Amino acid sequence: MEPKRNHPLFGGAFSITLPPGALDVSDFRPVPDNQEVFCHRGTEQSLIVELLELQAHVQGEAAARYHFEALGGVQVSGGEQIEAVQPLAPNTLSLGGCRDAWVLCGRQRMAKENEENEKDVVLHLALFRLPQYGTDLLLTFNEPITGSRPAQGNEAQCLPPWTLVDFERLVTSLTLLDPSIFGPRERS
Repeated sequence: MEPKRNHPLFGGAFSITLPPGALDVSDFRPVPDNQEVFCHRGTEQSLIVELLELQAHVQGEAAARYHFEALGGVQVSGGEQIEAVQPLAPNTLSLGGCRDAWVLCGRQRMAKENEENEKDVVLHLALFRLPQYGTDLLLTFNEPITGSRPAQGNEAQCLPPWTLVDFERLVTSLTLLDPSIFGPRERS
């Protein structure tokens, strides 16, 4: 199965290349307007694209760490560990206008929405800083370390888990198509 190329996000304002087996979570439960959420058909892996308010009080690597810790503050009971933080070269990205981007790999212990049992999760996070729009765009790939739910049906059984190659494709393929999603821009 091929990746879903140029998949529209946020009503067509962005596009991205989704990995094989990506299901749009909004087809079966409510998702906040500032998020696009996808899950793997046969594992517990998930992808989240999130438009957030620019956190101008943190810069560089500290901004990626801030967002990782903010995810933990909302969903995690402890055990956060950052393994690596690296800058992304703007010339490797399709997201025009992004001059400051970071990728972070870490681990957190978290429970899914409406569940009590926590799992150890490897979290790959890409942060795209868009100060001209007052926005931090966060792309998160969640990968539970132990156990996955059983695959449903023949198609799900044939789908391999997503990999870092899939995450890199997400990061490099994210494209802004319609800047009006950010509202009217002030003229200087």
